[in-house]
Amino acid sequence: MYHRILVPTDGSESMRGVVAHAIELATVHGAEIHGLYVVDTGRYATLPVETTWDGVTEMLREEGEQSLESIERMAADADIPVETAIVEGGPSNEIVEYAREHDCDTIVMGTHGRGGIDRLLLGSVAERVVRTSPVPVVTMPVSDVPLEPPEGEPQTRLPN
Repeated sequence: MYHRILVPTDGSESMRGVVAHAIELATVHGAEIHGLYVVDTGRYATLPVETTWDGVTEMLREEGEQSLESIERMAADADIPVETAIVEGGPSNEIVEYAREHDCDTIVMGTHGRGGIDRLLLGSVAERVVRTSPVPVVTMPVSDVPLEPPEGEPQTRLPN
């Protein structure tokens, strides 16, 4: 059913559970993982003039590389093939475009579950992806508290 599973990451530690779920799906379906990090160019356009765009971009790319390396390590532990990419642009647009271009069968992503004024002001990347994606989107709630696997459990196992 699934051959290519897209896992966009924002670089937060709380994505561990999302990645673990994607790896479980990949294991069941014999699929590969596509890890994606989007350097959100629009979000940082309002930085002070003295901030160099090149410096910010480089910092975000380094964060992206670290995030994708984490996905690669977790997938390697489960013997799942991984492709990774770092792109620049608006996160929701880039996620959907990547899924189309790489013929992904599903997208597994985290959502911070913001509501009220935060959602109004910040919007929801996950919501925009769900509305515009040509493939099913599995969303998982994440928090700012990183998920650690239970002691003695493999890293790809989700907590009960």
